[in-house]
Amino acid sequence: MISVGIDVSKGKSTVCILKPYGEIVCSPFEVLHVEKELDALDNLLNKLEGEIRIVMEATGIYHLPILTFFHEKGYFVSVINPFAMKKYAKDNSIRGAKTDKLDSIMIANYGIEKWFKLQRYEGDEETYAELKLLGRRYRYYMELHVKALQELTHILDYAMPGIKKMFSSWNEANGKDKLSDFVERFWHYDLITSMSLEKFTEEYLVWAEEKKYHRSRSKALTVYELASSGIPNTVFQYPIDQNVSTGSGISIENCGLFSVSHFNTNASPCEVPS
Repeated sequence: MISVGIDVSKGKSTVCILKPYGEIVCSPFEVLHVEKELDALDNLLNKLEGEIRIVMEATGIYHLPILTFFHEKGYFVSVINPFAMKKYAKDNSIRGAKTDKLDSIMIANYGIEKWFKLQRYEGDEETYAELKLLGRRYRYYMELHVKALQELTHILDYAMPGIKKMFSSWNEANGKDKLSDFVERFWHYDLITSMSLEKFTEEYLVWAEEKKYHRSRSKALTVYELASSGIPNTVFQYPIDQNVSTGSGISIENCGLFSVSHFNTNASPCEVPS
């Protein structure tokens, strides 16, 4: 008996693998919903000996890419009603401080305790065919998304060293990315320092109001000081295909920077290789 508990979030999942009596096969680790990382997780599971059941909580549409992936691979996948999972957590006094890692452990425990009552996901052919198509397309666009993040990080290290520490990146709560919003408008230190401090502050405040961020003069001053003291490695034009979709709906025509989401992956004793 091997229970794979998956706590699903937008674009990523936290996975914990348990055996009966609390034996940990793999401590919680994160997996992006991209083909490469899901294939690596599949390879990991294929190396384990014993019957495997994958358990996840229904999370609107977010669990569909990983559900269709493992269903297509032939795994026993059980999708649990959130109310049933909440009741299980309450009855077992599990859910206190809520984190993705703790939730993945709880879901894996649920799989062990309810092993013989788990219901295998079975979608009708028409619905499943549609889900399979949507899941594949989602994973494909997530792959582009991650590559865009890597490209943005690489470009910023050249054009605006240090700027990444100034702005928060992807916010799942509101679906916004302040860093990429900023570099969409102010894409190089030379652009910032070509203006006076007063002019840049004025434009920064206008930008913040348009994007619905906090209008902070002190933040504008800090950015301007960083731009003035920073030494960009190069000044360049970086053309990209203007038709590239990054998932945020932002089109950047002048500088070739991408708008992307950011996900952190933490090492674990059973980390899926990248």
